[in-house]
This record gives sequence, C-alpha cells and structure tokens, in this order.
Amino acid sequence: MNKQGILAFPQERAAPPAPKGPLTVSLLNRAVRECLEGNLGTVWVQGELSNLRRQPSGHQYFSLKDETAQVSCVLFRSSTSGIPPLHDGMKVELFGDISVYEARGQYQIVVRRIQPRGAGELEARLRALQEKLRAEGLFDQSRKKPLPPHPVRVGVVTSPTGAAIRDFLHVLRRRAPHIEVFIAPVRVQGRGAAMEIAGAVGRFADAENHDFPAVDVIVVTRGGGSLEDLWEFNEEVLARAMAASGVPVISAVGHETDVTTSDLVADVRAPTPSAAAEILSTDRTETIDRLRSMVRRIGRDAGIHVAQARSQLELRAASGVFRLPLRRIGDWRQLTDDLHARSSSAVLARLALLQEGAGRAKAVLAARSPSARLAFWSDRLAALNRRGGKAATACLQQSRLKRERHSHALELLGPRQTLARGFTITMDTRGRPLTSARQAAGEEVIVTVFADGKIKSAPAV
Repeated sequence: MNKQGILAFPQERAAPPAPKGPLTVSLLNRAVRECLEGNLGTVWVQGELSNLRRQPSGHQYFSLKDETAQVSCVLFRSSTSGIPPLHDGMKVELFGDISVYEARGQYQIVVRRIQPRGAGELEARLRALQEKLRAEGLFDQSRKKPLPPHPVRVGVVTSPTGAAIRDFLHVLRRRAPHIEVFIAPVRVQGRGAAMEIAGAVGRFADAENHDFPAVDVIVVTRGGGSLEDLWEFNEEVLARAMAASGVPVISAVGHETDVTTSDLVADVRAPTPSAAAEILSTDRTETIDRLRSMVRRIGRDAGIHVAQARSQLELRAASGVFRLPLRRIGDWRQLTDDLHARSSSAVLARLALLQEGAGRAKAVLAARSPSARLAFWSDRLAALNRRGGKAATACLQQSRLKRERHSHALELLGPRQTLARGFTITMDTRGRPLTSARQAAGEEVIVTVFADGKIKSAPAV
C-alpha cells in the first residue's frame, strides 16, 4: 500500500512449480490464503458499508463497496472496543488483515480498526427524503388507517418467485385458509421496480377502475437484503402511492432490523412477511379459539345443570308428595285453615286497636275543636268583664270619698273660712297680696277683702 492509502499489489514473481496431480479444494483455498496473507498482509481500505449483519456471538459481518466492486469483511467481537456504531451506507476507512475463509473459498478482510468518513450517498438521500415526507405528515400515526378485524380478501404486491411470498402463503394457509390471496407480480429490486410496486398498489386501491379484484388489505413485501437491494422501497413514488391508498396497507419488507420508507408510511409495519400473515390471521384465530372455549364452557355448564335437574326430579319423585298426594293435599288444606284463622284474629285485633285509637283521637279533637275553645274563652272574657266592672266601681267610689275629704279639708283651711272669722286680706289693684305696711305705703290704692265683699282705700301716710 502506498502513502496515499491506495492498495498496491506486489510485482509479479516467478510462478511456483506445479504440484504433481490435481489439488483438493481445501489445499487450493489454503494456498490462496497463504499467498494473500504473505504478499498483502494488512491494508487500509476505504469504502461504504453495506449489508451489515450482527450475530448473537457479537461478531459483525458486512461488505465494503465502492462504485464498481465490493469485498467481504468481518469484525470479531474482540476488536469492537473503540469502534463507533456501524450502519449501512456509512463511509469508513478500515484497517485489517487480508485473509481467506477456507470453508467457502471467500477472501475477506479481518477488520482491526474502523474510522468513519461520513454518511454514504444513499444514506444521505434516504434521510433527506424521509425528513421531507415526515414534514408533510406522511409518517403521522393520526393519518394511518386501522386494519379490518376479519379480512377475507388480501392483495399482495411482490415477486411471485421470491421467498417472501412463499413464507407469507405458508403461514396464512396454516392459520387462516379461508382468506383469498391475490398476487400482483412485480420486480422488487433494480431501477424502476418502485414504479411497478406503486402502480400495483394504486390499482388494488382503485380496483373497480383498473379491473383488479377488490381487497380488504394490501400487503407490500419482499425478503431481506442490503440497503441497495431494498432501495426501491425507499423511493418517493412508492411512499406517496401507499399514503394515497384508501385500502389499508401493510409493509413487510426485509428482516426485522430493516426499516424502509415504505415501513414508515404504511398503515401497519410487519417486521417480516411471515409476521404480516400472522397479523392478518391473529384476530380470527383468537375469535375461533374464544368461541370454541365458550362452546366447551356452555356444554360443561349445561351438563351440570341437567345433572342437577335430574337429581332434583328424582328426589321429588321419591318424596311423599308423589307417593301420598291426598295426604299432602289434606295437610295443605289444614295449614290453609290455620293461616285463615290466624289472619282473621290478627285482622280483628288490629281493627280493635284502630277503633280505640280513633276514639282517643276523636276525644282529643273534640276537646281541641274551635267551638269548644271559643266557648271557653267567651266564659273567661265575661268573668274578666265582671271583675273589671266591680273593680272600676270600687275605685270610683274610693276616689269620690277621697275627693270629698280633700274638699272639706280645703274648705276648712281656705281663705273664706279665715275671712268668715273676721280676718281680711289686703291686696294691690293687680290682686297681689300685700304682706307688710311698707308694701302698702308704696301703693296709691289698696284693696281690702272681707268675707262679704271688698273696699278700696288710700293707705295712711
């Protein structure tokens, strides 16, 4: 390998002497391995990852390719430390040993180191398309249609000779043989395949205008492969045809780890073709199993009820009712008479209690009737009037006597009695009493009042 990182092949050497007799395949592969490992050894190679496969053991297998060629590579688990996550379409530079896997006669690079060089062209195109479709809402769950609960006609768009249709039909015939399958044969790989697949989806979706059978579900499927193999299922024309379909679409492309644009646009994504067949037959299988279980349970319960009814019938047939019917009838008649007597006594006792209660209620109502209350208050009012009249007469009599005593006392103590005994009262002309000679001297005329009259005189100076 030169300084620019380009693989440099050694100069031609003289051919080794031919061995005697033909070589076995194992010897030939071993000789090739020794030649490659001895002459090339370790190399730096750049290219694009494709067909990446991860094994449960932790080893990873992939192809490294450019525009015209590819080489197989293996990355063992012991060499994965410090290696970034790998994915199809990733451009890398890797360092490893040239070797030959003798069991298959396949030359490969045993990788020791990988460093990324950016996303591959296909990966970049894929991301750009998916971002565009996501922005338009084609991946939104809200626009996706639910599958019918019990589909009976299914249209499959796939290669009629591929393993995908064989796996799909095998599972469907085993789980739901009643479902009719209509296959639209198309190419599933190579330039132009996406247009064929999209056309078949559109004809199934608009069956009456394209002379196609009407179906309940459309399945788009193929087996696994590299990013290049599955690229037609990432094309925009197919994504838009699936999104425009009025019939629910299931995408079952590749293996479980393969996720294509058609998976994101489809109404339902199945990880494998077999899983798509299981999805279509799940509901019916569960319904049939549930119905069978219900039938078994109903049969079991019915058997139990019949056995119980038979046992009760046998007990009643062996009882005295059937053996001695007249005796049982007599017993019921006697019981009826007893019940009648007891009920009559109870009714009469109850009636007596009700009558007694009615009498007490009548007495209470009579005592509290308006006429009785009015008579009571009328008598009381008359008594109060009589007591009031007597009290008023006595009070007036006492007031009269008291007034007479007061009048007599006033007569005895009044000025008339005094004048009658010879006394007089001296007043001025305005009728004010004069109580001293000095007051009388200040008046021009004074009035002297006697018991039988008045006289006016001038005061002595």
